[in-house]
Amino acid sequence: MDALTLLLNRRSQPRLSAPAPQGDALENIKQAALRAPDHAGLTPWQFLVIEGKGLDKLGTLFEQSAIDNDKSEREIQRAPQLPERAPMIIVIATQYKEHEKVPQNEQFASAACAAMAMQMAAVAQGFQGIWRTGDYAHCSIVKAGLGIAEQDEIVGYMYLGTPSQDLPEKPVPTTADFFRVWPAS
Repeated sequence: MDALTLLLNRRSQPRLSAPAPQGDALENIKQAALRAPDHAGLTPWQFLVIEGKGLDKLGTLFEQSAIDNDKSEREIQRAPQLPERAPMIIVIATQYKEHEKVPQNEQFASAACAAMAMQMAAVAQGFQGIWRTGDYAHCSIVKAGLGIAEQDEIVGYMYLGTPSQDLPEKPVPTTADFFRVWPAS
């Protein structure tokens, strides 16, 4: 798949099954993340690869978060199942660095670019993924359980695997709805 086709057809795939990327395919995904735009070369990110029993532990962490945050009984029961939606999850988090010219929002953007690069590298190799966030990406209990420092942020969870079903066609937005020439004539 050429790069332009890959970018013009990017979509998230929520239905994933085994196998997850392994070996060279996983290494390519990791390397793609490390090529994200990075002002001043700060490498303001960190990644946790979770699979197998690690998915169960992440589910337990989500469940504890749901309990401690007074979620509904339905959400508490659902929480431990969430990581089971894919055979692999890569947690993308910031690892902020103090820098006079690179504020934290730029460093967050760099980590977000790394997430997109990982998804595109997965798709280019025949895998698929979906970038998820939600309450568990903004929870201090989850961050602490994953060993992510208090000042850092979870940018998202990249669920990776093999597509379980074809996706329906997605409408293509009209560029004129989002782009304009400035200054207007």
